[in-house]
Amino acid sequence: MKLPEKRLLTKDDMQLWQNCQTKSDLLKFLCELADAVKGLENSQYSQPIGGSIQSVEALIECVDQCIENHPVESTGPSRFGKGEFRDLYDDISGRSSVLIKEKFGSLTDEQVAQLSVYFNESWGDKSRIDYGSGHELNFLCFLYGLYRCGVFDLAKDNRNLVLIVFMKYLKTMRVIETVYWLEPAGSHGVWGLDDYHFLPFLFGASQLSTHRHLKPKSIHNPEVVEMFSEKYLYFGCIDFINSVKTTASLRWHSPMLDDISGVKEWAKVYQGMVKMYDAEVLCKLPIMQHFYFSEFLPCPEGVSPARKHSHTKEDSCCGHDELRNTWGDCCGIKIPSAIAATQMQKKNHKPIPFD
Repeated sequence: MKLPEKRLLTKDDMQLWQNCQTKSDLLKFLCELADAVKGLENSQYSQPIGGSIQSVEALIECVDQCIENHPVESTGPSRFGKGEFRDLYDDISGRSSVLIKEKFGSLTDEQVAQLSVYFNESWGDKSRIDYGSGHELNFLCFLYGLYRCGVFDLAKDNRNLVLIVFMKYLKTMRVIETVYWLEPAGSHGVWGLDDYHFLPFLFGASQLSTHRHLKPKSIHNPEVVEMFSEKYLYFGCIDFINSVKTTASLRWHSPMLDDISGVKEWAKVYQGMVKMYDAEVLCKLPIMQHFYFSEFLPCPEGVSPARKHSHTKEDSCCGHDELRNTWGDCCGIKIPSAIAATQMQKKNHKPIPFD
């Protein structure tokens, strides 16, 4: 049985990847999901909810149960990730194949094995105890894989894949980020949209692209953010950021979001988000070197043979001698969790500066 492999190791590999059908199909899938929620609020999902959507919901609920089974017991002044996350990761990865087979009985053993890899990687990195847009991409690939395996009918399920499934995934990830103090993956720091996620901003901009009154600059109005945080993904993200990074303005800790707020129309923001996701996630080697190819995400011809990724000096395939500290660099300087800083500030009743 052939399991998914990492194959993008060099700039030449990335050139082949950027022009291949697999990347085009994956980006098309993402845009189809985003277009399906254009102009819709979070609560406007399709009825009735299909069985396949309910099965993915149940799968994520199993992750919720795993979180309850692995409470954080470690204490101390460290603002970096909690070691209990590794136990959570092992629990999820140890059960995922059985759970996926249980929820989707029509899948073959090989399909289950391949999908399990993407599902396991959707929750963060075990060794580094971090999370970023590359892990979020794995969840998108998991949904794409289910679609390619015939589990979803996009004509019926596309809206609910965002408004039910992705939102449930995001909610669970927020819990994991908060409970285990996951570090932001990479060394981009404040120069990303937020410390962890990209897709809720993209989906959220599509939701707002036809809104007649709300404008991108509205994210600076706390009352508006609070009012619409439950209705639109974009405002929900801003609300979460405001709840975590409480000691300074959006301009200071999230300058990219501040710059985007100057765009006049949400439709332009959405178009820019799609281009940015393509350029800054799908076309960045420090992120895509961790991308898994599989039967439903075939590798373009001519790329490097599979090689296990390593973070040791003796055996590194990252190419970071050349790419160090770029946006999304997986092996850059460790960044402590802003969530951890905020929780420690509340606990100690004194300010802790963000990194």
